[in-house]
Amino acid sequence: MGSIFQRGNIWWIKFYRSGKPYRESTHSDNENAAKRLLKLREGQVIDHRFYGLKVERVRFDELAKDVLDDYRVNGKRSLPRAERSYKHLKTFFEGMKAIDITTDKVRAYILQRQEEGAENGSINREMAFLKRAFNLAKQMTPPKVIHIPYIPKLEENNIRQGYFEHQEYLALRKALPSYLKPVITMAYHSGMRREEILGLTWAQVDLIEGKITLRSQDTKNKESRAIFMEGELLEIMILQKSLRDDKFPKSPWVFFGESGERIIDFRGSWATACREAGIEGRLFHDFRRTAVRNMVRAGVPEKVAMMVSGHKTRSTFERYNITNEEDLKQASKKLVVYHQEKVDQIQNVEETHGHNLGTVWVQEPKNQLEDNHVIH
Repeated sequence: MGSIFQRGNIWWIKFYRSGKPYRESTHSDNENAAKRLLKLREGQVIDHRFYGLKVERVRFDELAKDVLDDYRVNGKRSLPRAERSYKHLKTFFEGMKAIDITTDKVRAYILQRQEEGAENGSINREMAFLKRAFNLAKQMTPPKVIHIPYIPKLEENNIRQGYFEHQEYLALRKALPSYLKPVITMAYHSGMRREEILGLTWAQVDLIEGKITLRSQDTKNKESRAIFMEGELLEIMILQKSLRDDKFPKSPWVFFGESGERIIDFRGSWATACREAGIEGRLFHDFRRTAVRNMVRAGVPEKVAMMVSGHKTRSTFERYNITNEEDLKQASKKLVVYHQEKVDQIQNVEETHGHNLGTVWVQEPKNQLEDNHVIH
């Protein structure tokens, strides 16, 4: 049987769960408020919905830490992305109790991010982090939260269509710091993902065979694949190996910073170089689209190109196979050539058989139209 009592002017309640006493302040001098809270707690105990008072004291910061720890424990390669999401979320939710994070609060955060110019795709990644935080907390023993708020997902209309023409690639490479030039050379020629490139070690590279082996744990789709190097790419890799052996012989990384360390984040250098090259707004991921596009235009069979790029589905591959205005011009020219070839064939038949097939060919559709026309 529970009870209420006062400490000074503030009313407290006392109740039991499995014989263990709990005392909780109402933070109020209203006796009726204490009676209502006591009734609520006793009901939760009877329905096995009382998980302890800590649930109502857990804050966003603790939930976010659990998410980041989960990423680290499981060795998730998307940890940097999660850390960026947390950085944005904490500007709004830091210090807030989990029970106070409602759908209204989440929508207010979304509006704030949109006013800051964030794309819906970026906001959705942040919402995924927040949802993961609540789901993990609910799975804990005992649970850290009782309820998970509805977290909306925005429609994404920002599917990228960017790619690099060769001269743009050269301009960007020229503008980048020396240690990043080999990175984009690899991206341009291979279509490898950013994390695949930055996480590449010399143990995965065979310069004699000219082969890079990506293990299943290194790729996004968890499937291993091989990439063969030729020309400029192989030359760059040989120079990179020589540089590493000379300056940082103990570094396992194929691409390293100015002190031999693994390259983690180069967004500042990237933005500066893009401005200098006159191609602001480009993404590193645009190199992946570029590589796919170049392979198709070079005549590489689609199945082989998908194996090189690591695309599992044709629909995604097609989305990366970007068409630009020049492609459309070439298509138009090819169509004109095709039509001219047909005309030439008809003329050859006419000259051979002495029959005006060209007139018949043009006249037939006209006659069909006249036959179908309603005469008033």
